[in-house]
Amino acid sequence: MLYYIDPFGCVKNQVDAENMMSHLNTAGWVCAEEAEKADVIIVNSCGFIESAKQESINAVLEWRKIYPNKKILLAGCLAQRYEKELKESLPEADGLFGVSVTGIVDAANSLFSRRERGEYGERREDVKFGERPILSLPGSAYVKISEGCNNNCSYCAIPLIRGGLKCRSIADIVEECKTLLSRGIKELCIIGQDIGAYTSLPTLLKTISKLKGHFWVRLLYIHPDHFPLQILDIMEKDQRLLPYFDIPFQHASSKILSAMNRRGNAAQYLKLIKTIRARLPLAVIRSTLLLGFPGETEEDFAELLDFQQKAQLDWLGCFAYSREEDTPAFSMKGQVSKNTAAARKQLVEERQVPITERRMERYSGQERVVLIEEQIDNFYLGRLYCHAPEIDGAAVIVDADNLVPGTLALCKVAGRRGFDLEVNVLLLD
Repeated sequence: MLYYIDPFGCVKNQVDAENMMSHLNTAGWVCAEEAEKADVIIVNSCGFIESAKQESINAVLEWRKIYPNKKILLAGCLAQRYEKELKESLPEADGLFGVSVTGIVDAANSLFSRRERGEYGERREDVKFGERPILSLPGSAYVKISEGCNNNCSYCAIPLIRGGLKCRSIADIVEECKTLLSRGIKELCIIGQDIGAYTSLPTLLKTISKLKGHFWVRLLYIHPDHFPLQILDIMEKDQRLLPYFDIPFQHASSKILSAMNRRGNAAQYLKLIKTIRARLPLAVIRSTLLLGFPGETEEDFAELLDFQQKAQLDWLGCFAYSREEDTPAFSMKGQVSKNTAAARKQLVEERQVPITERRMERYSGQERVVLIEEQIDNFYLGRLYCHAPEIDGAAVIVDADNLVPGTLALCKVAGRRGFDLEVNVLLLD
């Protein structure tokens, strides 16, 4: 019996998909390289914002159109959040399965009779997180240290889908890291809905820092209102803990931040940025901003533009507000039109271009380690420490042969090309 996974959503959802694959594999199922060969197609959905929800639903409809006789299982956040509604409105899905990945085998088995399955799906073995299949590009893996969230931002549906914060033990996480490193992984990306809420984060980093080898540790998604400054001390002592910070500020207007149920303000956030850069001069800061939140006036937007100019963020992602039912913001007064939100988003993005280009320009002439990821035609793509997987720019290598994806190489930055950096290989790891 073969399965095929069609993954959607964030990297946290990606880890869920990887763990689903691990459970299915240990139960005797086999992963098909192409959907055409699979007995069941599993759409691992996103249910965070409207556009993502529609994308997942469209995937089910498209697979049903292409393969009218195959079994289709809608899994993940969308199925978790709207199970009752989807059972009635989406007959194209043969089954629904939420976010508790340990139940994926039973969910897949239930689509077939015992006669159809034979012995497939009956075997049960212990599943180790670090031994799961990896869907990232070579050399990099995500390590999810927590599930759910207690921040309760007024626009966010995550607590509705994933529940409150649940943290894994340090021992469990470190064991996973050891396993991944033994498999040749060079970059451990530590993720959670908000890893700053993992109160033992400094202790975790100290423990990981004791591991031997040449590898990177990248921290993603730290809420600015409770950024643990003590991690800067640990990162100063171990350069493998990359000075890369993904801090979703979301806004700068105190009024809007308060309506979002966030406690910070522009002055505090600018102070945090200044502190990080003073302690770690090589620091790279990525953030996200949310445009068009209910009640956002031109004055609020002007405050945001002023913050953007003062912050000089290395990388910035912008999103237009998505009105999500059952969240506090859904019923707030002062809903901003989609056109206005889109126009504000576009302006912020346009203003960010020269800022990011200037921030990338500083690497010209420097020698930096690059994680080689893939070969395309006659050149290679990789990433410096300043590039998070898939969301930032890339390192472009045009003067090398026979590089191995998933390995590290010392390179010299020849110059900037847009947001990307052109580099020359000096020494292979």
